[in-house]
Order: sequence, then C-alpha cells, then structure tokens
Amino acid sequence: MTFASEESRNSTQVPEDAETPALPTGEARWFAVQVASGCEKRVKANLDQRIQTLDVSDRILEIEIPQTPAIRLGKDGQRRHSDEKVFPGYVLIRMFMDEETWQVVKNTPNVINFVGAEQKRRYGRGRGHVKPLPLSNSEVERIFKQTQEAEPVVKVSMAAGDHVMVLSGPFKDFEGDVIEVSPERNKLKVLLSIFGRDTPVELEFNQVQKHS
Repeated sequence: MTFASEESRNSTQVPEDAETPALPTGEARWFAVQVASGCEKRVKANLDQRIQTLDVSDRILEIEIPQTPAIRLGKDGQRRHSDEKVFPGYVLIRMFMDEETWQVVKNTPNVINFVGAEQKRRYGRGRGHVKPLPLSNSEVERIFKQTQEAEPVVKVSMAAGDHVMVLSGPFKDFEGDVIEVSPERNKLKVLLSIFGRDTPVELEFNQVQKHS
C-alpha cells in the first residue's frame, strides 16, 4: 500500500547519523501511519490518550480510520451491517509535524512508521530513516469523499462450490451447489435438481443457507 505525495520529489536529505529525520513544519497536514495488522482502533485509542497526557492536542488534531459501509451475510442468510477499512493497516492523522509530535506518534504501541520517503545511509548496510511526507490535498479529498459517498458493499461467506439449502420461495427445502456469486446484484446461482435434471436457478442471498 503506498500513498502519493506532492512533496516527494522535493524532499530534503537527512544526515545518515541523525537520530530522527528532519521534519517539515508549518500548517497542519494529513499523514498516513502504518500500524500493526488489526490494531488500527487500538492505536487510535492509545494515541488519543497520549495526546492528552503529553499535552499536544493543539498540534495533533485528528485521527481517522477511513471506513466504508458493508453488509455481511451470514450462513443463516441474516444481513448484518458493518464497516470495512479502506486502508487496512493504516491510520490517518492531521497534525502539525515537529520533533515532539513525531515522537508522540512514532512511540505509540503498535505504530510501525510514518509513510514517507526513506533516506538511505551513505555508509553501511543499515536502513535509513523515513522522512514523513504529508498526503496531497487531492488525495485527502478523494479518500474522505469515498468514505462519505460509498454505497454499502455486500460481503458474503459463500463461494462457487458451496453446498446450500433454499430457505424460501418456490424451491424451499431444495439443496444444491453454488455455481456463481454476484455480490453487486445481491444474488447467486445455484444448481438444483428439478424433475431429475440439474437446473441453474438464480436466488437472493437471504433465500439460502450454507451447509457446513
């Protein structure tokens, strides 16, 4: 997963012996931070607490985990509303970047690093520092527009080859095998034995139940 940046081509070089990277200052910008898999909410909660404890709420302003709505269909055909992360493993932070705020974020448990440009060392084989680079305004606008306007995506636990039972409709209690799944249409095709012949039948997701 990579994030583009308007400043990436004009990044300043960092001395290879520096303990922390040279950081841009000025206006508050959005930065992407890579975190441990599945720890996005934990990082947000820990960072919210650290911001208050270390008194930097005037410089670390917002923490967001971009999400879009989703509908999950269980084996019983029940629809459950949930949210899908747009960038799993990343958290977005709007902040004034300076030495202290960089340290507050970087030292939060389960934070891996800021997304940015790696400054390679001139000598030795060790990896260099990563210079945090802010997201471009157009990228930030696109991300948040996507989260605000996205239609719910149907997520199903069924796939071609699954054996299912029909719960309702004219083929109730029939059993068959899934041959096609169309999440965007909320439908699937099941091969049912009708009058002794295998016949493909299109059904709604909530009309079938997956056999374990």
